[in-house]
This record gives sequence, structure tokens and C-alpha cells, in this order.
Amino acid sequence: MYTLGIDIGSTSSKAVIMRDGKTIVRKVLVTVGTGTSGPAQLIEKLFEDQEIQLSDIQKTIVTGYGRTSFKEADKQISELSCHARGVHFLFPSARTVIDIGGQDAKALKLNSRGMLLNFSMNDKCAAGTGRFLDVMARVLETNIEDMGSLSEQAQAAATISSVCTVFAESEVISHLSKGTGTANIIAGIHRSVAQRVSMLAVKLGIENDVVMTGGVAQNSGVVKAMEEAIKTRIKVSDYPQYTGAIGAAIYAFDEAEKEMTKRCSL
Repeated sequence: MYTLGIDIGSTSSKAVIMRDGKTIVRKVLVTVGTGTSGPAQLIEKLFEDQEIQLSDIQKTIVTGYGRTSFKEADKQISELSCHARGVHFLFPSARTVIDIGGQDAKALKLNSRGMLLNFSMNDKCAAGTGRFLDVMARVLETNIEDMGSLSEQAQAAATISSVCTVFAESEVISHLSKGTGTANIIAGIHRSVAQRVSMLAVKLGIENDVVMTGGVAQNSGVVKAMEEAIKTRIKVSDYPQYTGAIGAAIYAFDEAEKEMTKRCSL
């Protein structure tokens, strides 16, 4: 049985096809999010040159920031629930989740069955999000994909004390004018993100194992800074951006299985 999970975020759209709720068959990401052609591009790319077709999908569930804009799904489920389910699939021992997306950051607390117990979220300010890192990369004229490796070259992290993106940008420009090395500035940016986001996890109470998800989890510098901030090792999967879509695909399998059981009992 094939099910499809779709996660439409603010800056990117992700999709995962799973077989029997246990095996990831295909995953696709497009760097276009909600309110645009992202979801349509995602579906087109997902089934491009594939043996599996849309007609083979038993059930589709959509999650994420832009889930209400995707009417083709059978059901919508909150990104918090889908992230919890996806993390439990990847790391059954996870109890604390730190997720940094394009426009928000959140911390989740899970029980031993992967159910969401509590959460803390920052969706009012760009600081501590992927958008914050995008702005800083632009100011530094650096590819955001290179920021993790560049931060490893830092001798001493520059101080970035502002919690506002605009003021932090001014601080970065000031450091550049003083001749502070790019690596040191990036390390300071990562530390600033970690200090802000770690407060969300501390507020919930950190319990091992800790897992980090979202696109920013691909930045080794932020992960390292976060580990230092919470004084705990953090686990990251090979595809942290797909966690919500994985959870949605598993929920879709549950829905399809319930329907099948119901039909068989009639």
C-alpha cells in the first residue's frame, strides 16, 4: 500500500511516498513554498519518470504552513503532530525535538510512543529561523550551504547580541567594517541562533534523546552551537527536511488501513 505525505512549508515543499507505512520509497523537495506554484511543481517532480503513479496512492495527507492551500489531499494534519510522528519513525528514542524552519522555530516534547506532549514555538520573529540565516548569508556574500563548514574555521565566535534580524544585520556589518573574519562572524551567527532557539527547548525541559529537524539541521555549525547551548548531544537524520512529510505519510497509512479494515468487516 502506497501513501503520500506532503509538507508545504513557507520556503519549500516536501513530499514522501511510503510503502505500508514502513519504507520510504521516494522523497522530493522543491525550493518553493506556500502561496506559489510549489505544491504543483512538487507533484509533477514526484511522479516524473517513476513506476509509481498518482493513481497508485491509497491516501494523501498534507501538513505544514501552507497545508490549507493544497485541496487535493484527503486530509490535513498539523505540522506539530506530523513532525512528532516522523521523528518517532526515524528515532524511536527521541523525547525532545528542535525544529528550525524557514519562518519559525519550535521545540516538541514526545512520549515513548512518539505522541506530542507539549510544544513551544517562535513564529513571530525571523530571528532564530532559516530566514535569519538567509539574510546573514546575503550580507556576508556567502552561500548558505557553506556556512556550516566555514564556521568550523572560526578562531573565536564574534558577538551577535541582537535578537532582532535588522539589528543583528547591523552588527554583522559593523564586524565586517572592523575586519572581523567571516568564519568568526558566522560562528557568532550560529551561536546567536542556538541561544535563541535553545530557550524554547529549555522551557519544555530537555530530555534525551534530542533530535533536530528542518532545513537548518543540515547546517553543522548550528547543530554544534545548539549542542553547546543545551549541553546535550543532538541527533540528525540524513534527511531532516522531510520529517513532517514522513509523519504525514505514516498518518495516511493509518487512515487507509482503518478504511480497509472497515470495508472488510462489512
